[in-house]
Amino acid sequence: MSRIVNGASLKPRSGEAPRKIVLLLHGFGSSGTDMISLAPQWQDALPDALFLAPHAPQRCGMMGAGYQWWGLSGFSPSALAAGAASAAPAIDAFIDRKLAQYGLSDANLALVGFSQGTMMALHVALRRPRRVAAVVGYSGMLTGAAELAHRDFPKPPVLLVHGTADPVVPIAALHMAESELKRLGVAVTTHISYGVAHSVDPVGLRMGRDFLADAFMRSGSPRT
Repeated sequence: MSRIVNGASLKPRSGEAPRKIVLLLHGFGSSGTDMISLAPQWQDALPDALFLAPHAPQRCGMMGAGYQWWGLSGFSPSALAAGAASAAPAIDAFIDRKLAQYGLSDANLALVGFSQGTMMALHVALRRPRRVAAVVGYSGMLTGAAELAHRDFPKPPVLLVHGTADPVVPIAALHMAESELKRLGVAVTTHISYGVAHSVDPVGLRMGRDFLADAFMRSGSPRT
């Protein structure tokens, strides 16, 4: 298993010990350095949150200096599900280390992803032993849903945001994910960003911020 050891982070604006962790998972060919740019725009609403944006453990040969959670050798549902499953143990181990380091629980954790990072955020959150506070997914898709149909699993609230002009991951992926998550009993909120390509617009950013703040409040975000 590859170990995640690096990336970017932003300490709580409160200046105190973290009471929440927001894990930001970047897309294919990107990096934690790019993904951490979301954090300053959310700090006012989450002043006691530590934002962590690790680099994926694999270098991305197709994208120069970027990283990948797994190599995109195929785009079939089975290939995507297998890829996400192969990358999940490194993320779970990273989460476990950080929660233990700060004396926090899954209820103090939210996962935010973009594109391939959204696939990872959903895959990991729906398979953690305990429920995380929330998942926010931008411009991504849900993989491996079929294996969850006949088992108990944690069901955190999910927000999915997607642009109608996305040429990389079509908007249809949002509708498919919404349908599958609802069928699995997951509370899912969606927002369609009209005219937006493979990116996040200001409305989507505000929705993500407010969704996380509300979810942490509802979870109670207790210390352990």
